Amino acid sequence: MPEVIFPGPEGRLEGRFHPGLRPRAPVAMILHPHPNANGTMNNKIVQLLYQTFVRRGFATLRFNFRGVGKSQGIFDKGIGELSDAASALDWVQSIHPEAETTWVAGFGFGAWIGMQLLMRRPEIKGFISIAPPANMFDFSFLAPCPSSGIIIQGEVDEVVTQGAVQKLVDKLRTQRHITIHHDTIPGANHHFANELDLLMKSVDDYLDMRLAKDLKR
Repeated sequence: MPEVIFPGPEGRLEGRFHPGLRPRAPVAMILHPHPNANGTMNNKIVQLLYQTFVRRGFATLRFNFRGVGKSQGIFDKGIGELSDAASALDWVQSIHPEAETTWVAGFGFGAWIGMQLLMRRPEIKGFISIAPPANMFDFSFLAPCPSSGIIIQGEVDEVVTQGAVQKLVDKLRTQRHITIHHDTIPGANHHFANELDLLMKSVDDYLDMRLAKDLKR
């Protein structure tokens, strides 16, 4: 899990990167929660997502948005952070130019950035959005959503409302050619404080299903 420093739009960005185990290994990028709410790449959920993709042989990157940790720049209300994510993906792809597919996963604010990124990058074929803040940020850019994925929320999330997430899921499920899974973790708050095992079981079950389908193609 080596530390990496790579160029971003406003200076260097700090990350942790695990190379893929084979030449055409798939790529995964993990995006952290809101910087103004102490979100960093060392968030527990971000680390668990990172570890699960590493175990599956992905070339996996988690990094700090601008102004967080050793990353240069200042918070830019999501606009600059989306550019950071695009630069981070460019950097991974420069190391794994023949990646067979790309995934993006994010928690909270990171889920919002990740879903914007998949609209811009057609190589992203799967997403994991944990507690996407649909009651706080505009998700109308998903028109249409180009990739299948899973949205996961805690049953007693005190930050992101269930109604807003359900509305987002319902909207995405009207679109053709993609499939949106939606899991609600019983008893879980916004940070899944006592339900991390259940959260990661949801993630792993979904990845098992999606990756098995990819192998059959």
